[in-house]
Amino acid sequence: MNRKTFVGSLLPLVAGLSALGPADAAARGDDVARGARATGATGAGAAGEPAAVALPPYLKAGDTIGIVCGSGPIDPKEIQPSIDVLSNWGYQIRLGQTIGKKDGMFGGTDAERTADLQAMLDDPGIQAILFARGGYGMVRIIDNLNFSQFKATPKWLIGFSDVTVIHAHVHRNCRVATIHSKMCNSFPDVYATAEPIIRDCIDSIGKTLKGDTMSYMAPYSPLNREGKTEGQLIGGNLRTLENLAGTASDFSTEDKILFIEDVEEYYYNLDRMLWNFRRTGKLQHLRGLIVGGFNRMMDDPKEPFGKNHYDIISFHTKDFSYPVCFDFPVGHQKDNYALRCGQVHQLEVSRDGVRLTSLA
Repeated sequence: MNRKTFVGSLLPLVAGLSALGPADAAARGDDVARGARATGATGAGAAGEPAAVALPPYLKAGDTIGIVCGSGPIDPKEIQPSIDVLSNWGYQIRLGQTIGKKDGMFGGTDAERTADLQAMLDDPGIQAILFARGGYGMVRIIDNLNFSQFKATPKWLIGFSDVTVIHAHVHRNCRVATIHSKMCNSFPDVYATAEPIIRDCIDSIGKTLKGDTMSYMAPYSPLNREGKTEGQLIGGNLRTLENLAGTASDFSTEDKILFIEDVEEYYYNLDRMLWNFRRTGKLQHLRGLIVGGFNRMMDDPKEPFGKNHYDIISFHTKDFSYPVCFDFPVGHQKDNYALRCGQVHQLEVSRDGVRLTSLA
């Protein structure tokens, strides 16, 4: 994936979002206890992961969201639209020291980004951390972060793209749910006049943070494989997940619903990534596969691979029986809805379309 460009959608999807109601737990301590109780899979993962995943406490008015650069740089004026929206939701905002910093293609040096994120992970006055943007650089600092305090008092970590490193590492090592969603550089300049699909996606972040039951729909595709299943939802950017194979951030996909997305990759690279997933056992024992946006994909005109992402993914999953859906509203595109990674979800793929619903 070319992370130097943060892209909009070339393929706006017909998708819907509904918030089915607030979570039952009100107190912050009840939320943590309920999360550990309600997000268990049927057994430990193949990599020895314990079954339970804790949900951090859901946010309430007056809580504080920290904004930090873990990867690429961002100008302070670029995050103002996100500050406006988050403030209107009733949250306090704490800006990290890396906002406005630049070191080459990074939002500060590795040491600066590590220290800034570590301070927010450890700060008991911050209830959620929103990454300002993706790009590249999270893998350079992930092994220098200490998650001990975070595991003791979990908080929501929010982002996607290069933040897939965080989602994977926290799922493997901390067993805490995270939120895969748009980041500060995806908020519209003027929320009130933005396209409905963009406002809907931004609103999904707020609903996810509050604890609403989230239900997303996608249209029927003849390439889908029908079925109904439940499991912990995990995933993110495919290229990033592939690069984590064999590291301390790699996770088991056994008995889980995996979602994948990518952008600006050559088709032969996509084929190679999925061969990696097959050879490392990541496709064989899924509960389900959700294929998000694979936008601006490329073929070499001098030596074309000759197949698109639908062909490639269908080929690599044809020998399995779990449900598969294509064109789900997640990825580097306008319709990139917020998903709670680690929480148990129900996936239903049928002739009537696709529905993904968070449970418990």
